[in-house]
Amino acid sequence: MMRELETERLRLRQWQDKDLDAYAALCADEEVMRYLGGTTLSREEAWRHMAVMAGHWQLKGFGHWAVEHKASGETIGRLGFLQPEGWPGFEIGWTLARAYQGQGLATEGARAALAAAFADPHRREVISIIHPENLASKRLALGLGERYWRDDVVRGFDVQIYGLTREEYEAQTP
Repeated sequence: MMRELETERLRLRQWQDKDLDAYAALCADEEVMRYLGGTTLSREEAWRHMAVMAGHWQLKGFGHWAVEHKASGETIGRLGFLQPEGWPGFEIGWTLARAYQGQGLATEGARAALAAAFADPHRREVISIIHPENLASKRLALGLGERYWRDDVVRGFDVQIYGLTREEYEAQTP
């Protein structure tokens, strides 16, 4: 998978040490974190989480990118793919700082990421694991062409699995 993607407004790139301030602020925001385990992260925990995301790329060849807003140069979140041990599938996920939510940026980045994922001829499907009350993420998933698949429990949390198959993706892509 490509290690960097660009869209009109975003650069999806590898994590850098300089991202810590912005990522720690995002992880300390109760509103942003309420559907991601329900607890905020300390600066040290945010750094460890960045290291996990960077390591996921090393181990799996894909992962979450740092999302850089091209106009401002700011790191505004994370977006990409996860499939750690015991995960229910190849997941696309997104988290943006509150100031950048509601502007279509997550959709823009996720569309580019899905194109990269389905460029792999062996990729059969992509899922999103969504907290049942996270209506914004459900709308985004549906807007990407995903559909509700099932309720599940992941690492002790009740979640809903949305998904998109290769055939569905190709049918909606010109």
